[in-house]
Amino acid sequence: MVYPFEVNNAITSFGEQADLIFVFFDPMGQALCKRTLNIVEKLSEKCGDKLRFYLSKADEAGRETDRQRVMMQIVQELCRRPGLNKCGFEMPTIYIPNPQKPSRCVNQIDEVCETIEKSINQAVQKTLNQLEKDCDLIISTISNTLDQDRFIISTFTPGDLDALVGEGLAKPLYLSTVRSYFSALCNIYIPPVVHGVVVYLWEWIPEDWQIMFVLIFGALSYLLFFLAKYFARQSNKTLTKREKKKLVEDSDYVQDSVKAKKRKLYEEYLQQCAAEYDF
Repeated sequence: MVYPFEVNNAITSFGEQADLIFVFFDPMGQALCKRTLNIVEKLSEKCGDKLRFYLSKADEAGRETDRQRVMMQIVQELCRRPGLNKCGFEMPTIYIPNPQKPSRCVNQIDEVCETIEKSINQAVQKTLNQLEKDCDLIISTISNTLDQDRFIISTFTPGDLDALVGEGLAKPLYLSTVRSYFSALCNIYIPPVVHGVVVYLWEWIPEDWQIMFVLIFGALSYLLFFLAKYFARQSNKTLTKREKKKLVEDSDYVQDSVKAKKRKLYEEYLQQCAAEYDF
C-alpha cells in the first residue's frame, strides 16, 4: 500500500472539486478500518455538506436483523469521531437487484439516482448563468479599454503638461483639450462670442505677419501634438490599430456567437428537463 504520492491528500483534493461525495460502507468488507474513516473525517471537515453515506450490497448483509446490526456498528463507529458525529445522520440501503436472487431488503438506489440528477441540473444551471456573466464582463471590459484608449492627451494632468510644454502653455492646452473632448462627447454648442474673440485677435495681428503667424501656429500645434502623443505613449501604452480591431472582433464574437450558443444550450436544457418530467 505504498504510493509515490499522498493518497489521502489526493482524495481530499478530489472531494473539494466534486459536487457530491459518496461513502459506501460494504457489510462484507472492512469498511470501518481506521484508514477509511480518517479520510472520511478529513473530507467532512472541508466539505461535509457534500457527503452522502450508503450501505452498499445491503442484500448480502443477511436478514433484516443482521442488516440492523451492521448499521448500528457503523453508526457507533462514526459517532466516536467528533467530525462525523452529526445530528440527522442517514444511511440508505442500496444494492443492484438480481432477478434470480430476490431480496426483501428495501432498495433506495433510485434516491441515489435522483440525488445525482439534481446535482447535475444545478451544475448545468450554474455553469450557463456564469457563462452569461463572463460574456457580459468580457464585452464591458473591451468597451472600457477602447474608451480609455480613444483619447490620449485628455489623460494628462496640468502637472504633466507643465513639465512637457512649459507653465505658460500648459493651462490653455489642458483646458482646450478637455473642452474639445467634452464638446465632441456631449455635442455642446459653441456660442458665437468665441468666434468674435478669434476674429478680434486675427485683426490685431498685422496683415504682413498673418501668413507667418498661421505657419508658426500650425507648426507649433503639430509639435505639441506630436510631443503629447509621444509622452502619452511612454506613460500609458496605447493600442495599435491591429489590437483595436482584434478587441472589436472578440467583442462581436462573444456577443453574436457565444451568447447565442448559451441561449441555445439553455433552451435545449429546458426542453430536456420538460421531456424527462413528462416521462
